[in-house]
Order: sequence, then structure tokens, then C-alpha cells
Amino acid sequence: MCSGFDLQFCSVQTSKSLLAGVQATVKLSAMRSTKDLYLDLMKKCLIGLIYADVEEKPNLQFEPFDEAKRLEGRDWPTYAHTMIGMKRLNNLQFCVEEMLARGVPGDLIETGVWRGGATIFMRAILKAYAVKDRFVWVADSFQGLPTPNSEKYPADAADRHHEFKELAVPLDQVKSNFAKYDLLDDQVRFLEGWFRDTLPNAPVEQLALIRLDGDMYESTMEALVHLYPKLSSGGYLIVDDYGAIPNCRRAVDDYRKTQGISNEIRQIDWTGIYWQRS
Repeated sequence: MCSGFDLQFCSVQTSKSLLAGVQATVKLSAMRSTKDLYLDLMKKCLIGLIYADVEEKPNLQFEPFDEAKRLEGRDWPTYAHTMIGMKRLNNLQFCVEEMLARGVPGDLIETGVWRGGATIFMRAILKAYAVKDRFVWVADSFQGLPTPNSEKYPADAADRHHEFKELAVPLDQVKSNFAKYDLLDDQVRFLEGWFRDTLPNAPVEQLALIRLDGDMYESTMEALVHLYPKLSSGGYLIVDDYGAIPNCRRAVDDYRKTQGISNEIRQIDWTGIYWQRS
């Protein structure tokens, strides 16, 4: 308690404490702002919004850049590192930040990565939050989609995704894309091969986030069967093509039904969905 001669001294000390508190708050706010600016810039670069590259349709047909389509993830960019659009990237950021904030244990994985954009963003988020004890798993054949196995998966009998050479991105190119952002390091692990061969024995112990982008019934089901049991309670399961590709949706619905999964499916945009495991 201050009185008499000590009053001026106490007043000065109080002012210094208040000033230090304000400075700390401003500094913390600036740090958060820098982090947000970095992640926002990453998203704009990953979808090609910065350079507005043209759309490349199957069979090498090109159309002018359409910002609305790019933001919604409705085109195939010529050079951008992902085609999932801004809302699905925002959702990915939300899920990763939530699992970090809640301390959900486990790594992150995407099955079907194309040029690597979504997994590059996963690594960027971990980097921004200085997370050093989690891996980002990058699972893909790196040679496109498989020829339909109509005997085991009749739903895929008429599937033609394997004919689109634009979906075949070599492993070296995906690694190079990571390196362009200075994000190729020991926390990024690659699983090369068809999911039916790599996922059953993948050295993945526990997962906090799974992102499925395999398009086909087989690719979606193989990922669910072998990875979902490793998803921690409170972790997130994201499906990119649920609304766009009927066979993907069928695989998800079939798996949820057989496993008795009742967690609420939440819509991301016109095609993406996610749920949080209870």
C-alpha cells in the first residue's frame, strides 16, 4: 500500500507495469497478424490466385482464368499446386488449428495429393505454429489413378479417371513443389504407390487429421478402412469429392453405415465435407 513519500514511486511503477502489459499485447497481436498474413499468402499462391494461370481441361484444352471458379475449386489450374479452392483450404486450416488448440494427438495425412498443394499447406500451418512433433504424410501413386478393379469394387467399373494424364504428377515434382516453399523437410513423409498396397502397412501410428481426395470408390474405401481406425477422438476426417463424384460419396456412406459412424457431416462447399470423430 502506498502513502506519503512512496506514492509517487508506486505511481511510476504502476505506469511501467501497465505499459509493459500493453507492449506485450501489441507484440502478441503483431505476431498473430504475421502468422495470418503468411498463411493467407500461402493459400493465394497455392491456388494460383496471385498469377492467375489459365485453366487446363482434359486433353490439353485451355480456358482463360476465371477467379470465381478458382476460388470455388471448379477448374484444373495449369500451374497452381492445388485445385481445391479457397473454402476447402480455409476448412483445412480450421481443422488443423482446432486439433492443435485441443491437443488432439497424431499426424496429418492426405490420400491423393495431385501436385501436393493441400499437404504443402498442412506443413505450412505446422511451421507457422512451430510444431515439431507431428508428421505430414503424403500418400499417392504419383502416376495417376488406378485402372478400375470392377471385380472387387463394381461401383468403379465405368470409372475413367485413370485416362486423365493430367492427374499423374511424379513424386519428384511434388517434392520440388514442397521445396519451392522451403517446406520439404524431415516432417514430410511420402507414401508412394497404390493405396491398396501402401496403406495396409503404412508406418502411421496415430492421426489427428485425414483428408481424402482419391475420387474413386476404391481409393476412398481403401483409405477409410486402413486409416480411420487410427484417427484420434476429436480428430477430423475431410472428404474432397463427396459432392462431386457419386462413387466417392457412396464409399463414404457405405463405410459410415457398416461402422456405425453417426458423427454429423458438415458441408464445406459445393463438394467438400468433413466431420469430427467423437
